[in-house]
Amino acid sequence: MTCLPLDENPSLLLVDDDEDFLNALAPAMRKRGFSVTVAASAEVAFEMAVIDPPEFVVVDLKMSGNSGLVLVRQLSSLDAGTRIVVLTGYASITTAIEAIKLGATHYLAKPVDADEIIAAFEKDSGNEAIELSSSPLSIDRLEWEHIQRVLAEHDGNISATARSLNMHRRTLQRKLGKNSKKL
Repeated sequence: MTCLPLDENPSLLLVDDDEDFLNALAPAMRKRGFSVTVAASAEVAFEMAVIDPPEFVVVDLKMSGNSGLVLVRQLSSLDAGTRIVVLTGYASITTAIEAIKLGATHYLAKPVDADEIIAAFEKDSGNEAIELSSSPLSIDRLEWEHIQRVLAEHDGNISATARSLNMHRRTLQRKLGKNSKKL
């Protein structure tokens, strides 16, 4: 992507509650020709988008306050043409499916770089040639996926999810606190 005059650069809204991540990604995206604004929460991001709808959005899935999924739905209802990439360090099949259903263009597991995000913005269809796994998911991964599905069914409510899983709330919080990349 070539650098255009400032007023012609495509607008990009970066939404993440990790300030270090925003401070690293924003300049990288500016170098690639985007006019970048940042928000540290879904609530602030939506207020900004109402005033000046962005063409592109990168949103973290798990933030304090509203989740990235709530913001994806809000942004899609505001402008269905907005290209939204969801990033997360807690990737699961359930949240990936929900993000796409709610209007995300793509879903990426952290860590990612600016070029991977730009490639995700440009994807318009699936890839039937993607490599298929030759082994089933591990028991830990299956448990993680099940917990994520039940959590999504209860709109992120930890207490209701714990009751549904017949699990102590603290046990569920511990399991959710584990880094999914270890699975």
